[in-house]
Amino acid sequence: MLHRIAALRPPPPPPPSPWRAAAAAAGYASKSTTLPQKQQRVRDHAFDGIMEVQKRVRRFLALHSLLLYAAAPTALAGGGGGAVSVPFSRLGALARRQLRLAPLDAGRFLLRHPHAFHLFLHPVHRVLHARLTPRAAAALRLEADAVASSLPASIVRIRKLLLLAPPHHRLRLEHIRLLRRDLGLPDDFAESIIQAHPALFRLTPDQFVEFVPSPSDPPGLSVAAVERAREQHYREHRNPGAGEEDVRFAFPTRFPPGFKIGKYFRIAVWKWQRLPYASPYADVSGHDLRSLEARRRMEKRAVAAVHELLSLTVEKRTTLERLALFRDALGVPKKIKEFLLKYQGIFYISTRGNQGKLHTVFLREAYYKGELVEPNEIYAARRKLEELLMLNPQKANLDRMFTSMGRGWDELGGGRRGGAELREEFLGEASDRRTNTKCFAIELS
Repeated sequence: MLHRIAALRPPPPPPPSPWRAAAAAAGYASKSTTLPQKQQRVRDHAFDGIMEVQKRVRRFLALHSLLLYAAAPTALAGGGGGAVSVPFSRLGALARRQLRLAPLDAGRFLLRHPHAFHLFLHPVHRVLHARLTPRAAAALRLEADAVASSLPASIVRIRKLLLLAPPHHRLRLEHIRLLRRDLGLPDDFAESIIQAHPALFRLTPDQFVEFVPSPSDPPGLSVAAVERAREQHYREHRNPGAGEEDVRFAFPTRFPPGFKIGKYFRIAVWKWQRLPYASPYADVSGHDLRSLEARRRMEKRAVAAVHELLSLTVEKRTTLERLALFRDALGVPKKIKEFLLKYQGIFYISTRGNQGKLHTVFLREAYYKGELVEPNEIYAARRKLEELLMLNPQKANLDRMFTSMGRGWDELGGGRRGGAELREEFLGEASDRRTNTKCFAIELS
């Protein structure tokens, strides 16, 4: 009997070839025409390059905030500009305590960016002081002026952000405050925008901001940016022979370089692009989500909601941590990173910055070769500061600044040993550069 049962069993399957095993591990051998639930992130160096510049910008803004905090009694008198100077000992102590910087990191950053910070020996107190350069102060004033001039657009952005939280259209004030730089809002937006316009916003006692309907709202306030882009694209590239269903619910997609697109994955993307979904501004709280088709449509609506939130930002990007604050309002799943990696043709997640702990979400269609396709006034002003921080320090008058520092190297390094290390790092390079220049001049003569 046992021999008869063993004879009826099917033969074991042959072992898979190495090529098939590698393809299955990479996720390209699946013949399913639905989008895979998990995908490996493919790097895009254009977006990672942007975040390398932003690492310097974040460090500069943090040190500038500490500089203003240390000079609080004199900051108002100096206007918060480059004329405000503080002792470096005070600035370095704050950087180590609040920014968790190493003892030499603050001084090294200031010395590597002489176009933004100026170090000098105070003529009266005879201690090392730090202040902003006039060019850095001018770049900050340019951004502040751009934010002030775009106040009407900021009001519209906040109202659209509140509409993305149906059915009550209310968000926490603290969550909006954490997103204020991405939205291009002033630091005092709670007073200058929320409380200054009671006909448009309502601030509740429990610190929630609510949307107040107004007859002066534009008709396209609840129209998503991707819907306007579809309409414009259809009018400019209308083809009588093309099917309208292919573009009616489609998103602009551009996959990163090196992303493998197989035949079945292409079919899955085509099916997903034709899938209808509700507008991110629509109230879907009463919809029945028991069917698989309804859940797929709600997932696509969540993609549209994240797309719209990124479209409201000034630079079409924000951090994953700030995006998670609006997860319940947007209807995004809990595993938000895996959810966004599923749609790498629409979003890109960069892990550059803060040793991989910071995740920045980009809207891919808004960028081309590392530049914003439709720049705005605030973006242009911030680019001035980025260009200033990326300037070669060799082009600055380092000899003059190093001479004016006098004996402040020990104070800059937190002691004689640290001062000697910084002096060797920067003055050694400067002396080698001067020696090479003299040798080159002798050879020419």
